[in-house]
Amino acid sequence: MAAIVVYSRQGCHLCEVLIEELSPMVRGRMKLEIRDIDSDPGWHERFWQDIPVVEYGGEVICRHFLDRDAITGILRR
Repeated sequence: MAAIVVYSRQGCHLCEVLIEELSPMVRGRMKLEIRDIDSDPGWHERFWQDIPVVEYGGEVICRHFLDRDAITGILRR
């Protein structure tokens, strides 16, 4: 099953909101993987100014806020 990846961190309100909105959209259709940027120095360096970041297939889909249209397009593929 394909996966959508969300880079986030503990205590990030925008991250919590995005994950709360994204989860029901992908449930049962695609795996949702949450990665805490504080658990990996590479993720932290790459994303610390931009979280939350949503990736699919290694491509950044959206930053800061959920792009529902982009996610819907991915789910239609």
